[in-house]
Amino acid sequence: MDGMMRVEKARERVIDSVAKNMDLYGVTPSIGRLYGTIYFNDGPMTLEQMMQSLGMSKTSMSVGVKLLSDLKMLEKVWVKGERKDLYKAEDDWHQCFFDYFSNQWRKAIKMNMDAIRQSLKELEQLSEDPAAESAVKDLASQDIAKLNNALDYYRWLEKLVHSFETHEIFDFIPKINDSATGPTPGKE
Repeated sequence: MDGMMRVEKARERVIDSVAKNMDLYGVTPSIGRLYGTIYFNDGPMTLEQMMQSLGMSKTSMSVGVKLLSDLKMLEKVWVKGERKDLYKAEDDWHQCFFDYFSNQWRKAIKMNMDAIRQSLKELEQLSEDPAAESAVKDLASQDIAKLNNALDYYRWLEKLVHSFETHEIFDFIPKINDSATGPTPGKE
């Protein structure tokens, strides 16, 4: 097998793996394949180049590009003299992870904290209601304690998300940047 075929085989293995695992981001394997193809391309690609490379329709390419752009995994770039839209893949996978999960977690945090706060308010009123039965008050008190623990968790998760957004996470878990010079994991 010649060198170029070996490079293509190695790339295809990674593209297949990325495509299979993109469901983590709510993305279909075909859109994961699109990301991998653009990632390994030597420069930005037009929709037509993507269509030729992947054999997908222009509509599918447009939908995939829009989704990947919304996830901040692709960005539109400008090249002098080129009239067609060009896209390049975000190559900082740390940032892709942060952007996607920070956004998803912030939505979940807000929704859950709003529900917890509303329930806490109602349960606290119930636990202070002189007309409420003692067993109901006890149950409300137990639930208040559980919901306060849940709030503590969501406050912690907010701090985690903040550490992603500010990159403070790297103070605790530094990026590993030895890929050009260091050993391959598991091959030391």
